[in-house]
Amino acid sequence: MMSSFADTTPFKSNPLETRDDLAKFLTGILDPLASHTSPGGARIHLGHTATHYDEAAAQLEGFSRPIWGLAALLGGGGEYEGTKRWVDGFKNGTDPNSPEFWGPMRDKDQRMVECSAIGFSIAVAKEKLWDPLSEEAKKNFEDWLGGMNDKEMPNTNWLWFRVFANLGLSRAGSHRFDAKRMKADLDHLDTFYIGGGWSRDGPEGVIQLDYYSSSFAIQFAQLAYSKLAQAEDPERCEEYRSRARQFALDFVHYFDEEGRAIPFGRSMTYRFAMSSFWGALAFADVELPAPLSWGVIKGLQLRNIRYWTKQPGAYYPDGTFTIGYCYPNHNMTENYNSPGSPYWCCKSFVTLALPETHPFWAAKEEPYPAALKETTKALSYPLHIITNVGGHAYLLSSGQQCSYPVKQSAAKYGKLAYSSAFGYSVPVGNGMLEELGGDNTLALSDDDGETWKCRRATKEARIEDGKWLRSMWYPWKDVEVETWLVPPQKESPLWHLRVHRIKTGRYLSSAEGGFAIYGQRKDGRHLDPSTGEDFGTLENGVEGRATSKAGVSGIVDLTDGGSRQGKALRTDANSNLIVARAVLPTLLAKHQASDGNVWLITGVFALPSVGKNEGAAAGWSKEWKKRPSVLAEIAALIKA
Repeated sequence: MMSSFADTTPFKSNPLETRDDLAKFLTGILDPLASHTSPGGARIHLGHTATHYDEAAAQLEGFSRPIWGLAALLGGGGEYEGTKRWVDGFKNGTDPNSPEFWGPMRDKDQRMVECSAIGFSIAVAKEKLWDPLSEEAKKNFEDWLGGMNDKEMPNTNWLWFRVFANLGLSRAGSHRFDAKRMKADLDHLDTFYIGGGWSRDGPEGVIQLDYYSSSFAIQFAQLAYSKLAQAEDPERCEEYRSRARQFALDFVHYFDEEGRAIPFGRSMTYRFAMSSFWGALAFADVELPAPLSWGVIKGLQLRNIRYWTKQPGAYYPDGTFTIGYCYPNHNMTENYNSPGSPYWCCKSFVTLALPETHPFWAAKEEPYPAALKETTKALSYPLHIITNVGGHAYLLSSGQQCSYPVKQSAAKYGKLAYSSAFGYSVPVGNGMLEELGGDNTLALSDDDGETWKCRRATKEARIEDGKWLRSMWYPWKDVEVETWLVPPQKESPLWHLRVHRIKTGRYLSSAEGGFAIYGQRKDGRHLDPSTGEDFGTLENGVEGRATSKAGVSGIVDLTDGGSRQGKALRTDANSNLIVARAVLPTLLAKHQASDGNVWLITGVFALPSVGKNEGAAAGWSKEWKKRPSVLAEIAALIKA
């Protein structure tokens, strides 16, 4: 096809099997930044989109985030020809008399975020990044970096950024190192810990347990600290390694056999930062719990990075990152995503700090552990039931929500399911159903579909008997929705079940979506109603279903006497994170105001294509006929 000329990346040919391969990939990411770097090296300008913070901080972000990878490479004995750009940047960015000065710290300043990578870089690559500076430059540098020690910070994972700033100052022998401040921050961060290896992203009452609780921030930071501060703080460091061992046995379920992680929550534009936890385990020399081994950890990390080297939409033609997930998409971003934000993914290069003799690099890469395939696990801390039955990893979710305003937070935390193969979708407008991106949600409207509400604040969520999730949602004062989410059953492994009890004091329209799926035919044109092709069809009627090169997605009303209409809805472009053109199997209905309960029972079917084998797998139609059953305990509640 003519469009195939654009279906490539600058990195697709890299096999990413060895330490040298990973270093080559990092070099390929760092090199294109040269033409976007200011004359003094302190700022990297990658685009003109705005953030809630100032432009100088955005350009500092572009400068600092690649340092996660550069520092690891240099700290591990490697070399990079462009290192001088960052050394010059440290000099000019911290000099108040330089036109490239980053500006002084203020309370809750975005500059604080970037101090994490900068402090880490001094701690692991002092000889290459700190020692070449003049005494005057060192003084300016330490004064700027230490300037955050008396400033107010958000009560979140941000406190780790000051810890790493102080860790860097300590390694540099700076008088601006504040040991008392660092210990107070660490002691407070430890109050976020809730058990089982998990920490929430804030104090009690915050119920976000997303990638910030793991690879993006807290777990990664704990592990890096445990390596760098072992001599000074051995008891805390061992506690962090213990937490990581526990956490790893849950976190492994968020990845599938192809290396993809389940998109969930905010900051998805950080991409393969999602797998940096596995590299941090190696960096910290953590003793691994079975069934994990160094070969397994190596596979989890490298397969995820390989996946991202092959996503054309993740890169501009010059090799710099786009803002988005699998393609440029500002609908799913947050107001803190600058053009430099995606380079947070450079945390995943942390294993370059390790020698080739380290067990991570010496081990033979192993596939996803056989003992964890075709399994379902209830994770009580994040309130997820997570499964890889059926060819992809996906989670059922209730109980998480963002504790502060974040764009599209209902889509990022409130959906019923999230998939490594099908991702999730976000609204692209505030009106009709096609704009909603309503995959894996029960959307309600009280104005005949002019506007829709989706679950955001989930209440009274719990996992019952390890079997299902149960929760409440109150979209209006006179409407309550209780939902049960049931993972795949042995008799119907490609389905999961949803049961909703709606009590409403007003007339409502409902739209319940399954998994959004790639919406084009073999010939590249959009899907049409059934034409008898091998794949590339829509089925509408009493159920909604779509097949395409991405596999099969469907939804069925299983309510006794149910009258919901099934439709494969063509969603507006750029709503799904993984595919820009998607269709969404959906069930539609109307509900009159009633003092009684309205019950909706829904079966959701999904079978993604695997590897290079496009389309629905053989035998899928047989599995489609194996409808899930309502478990006896829930059936009794319906009859009561």
